[in-house]
Amino acid sequence: MSTDWNDLYRTVFPDLVRFLHRKVWDADQARDLAQEAFVRALEHEPQKPRPWLFQVAANLARDEARTVVRRRRHLALLKSEAEVAQEAAAVDPAEESRRKEREGLVRAALAELGERDREALLLWDAGLSYPEIARQTGLAVASVGTTLARARRRLAEIYREKEQNDVARG
Repeated sequence: MSTDWNDLYRTVFPDLVRFLHRKVWDADQARDLAQEAFVRALEHEPQKPRPWLFQVAANLARDEARTVVRRRRHLALLKSEAEVAQEAAAVDPAEESRRKEREGLVRAALAELGERDREALLLWDAGLSYPEIARQTGLAVASVGTTLARARRRLAEIYREKEQNDVARG
């Protein structure tokens, strides 16, 4: 059976970008990585394109993370780019500050989760089914719900702790 790539792109691309954004924390980079995953899918024509796309995207995000670690030496440049981007956004500064603060707390809380819990949550958030999450993470299908519930509970706990610590500090 031939894959309808147009339909697949329309239905999967937004979920793939959301999944990648939570891995790389950069919307443009997430879109670029999602595009790259689709290019590779077109070259390989996998039998199960949706889970294949998410697996390739996860690998691309992992590779990107390694690249970012190598680029840490250029932190000053990245910081100035972030300042330029912030100035370009015509957003209420107080609201933007609160949004960035919440995003930072979520990012930090996600980072404290175990790799499997974090991966399961991000895949679920991207719209993958329990069987697809199970294949991607190596979990049994019956364990996905329990893993997700535990991961959500732990994420909320960590977030609240970080929020309380943040309020206590400042």
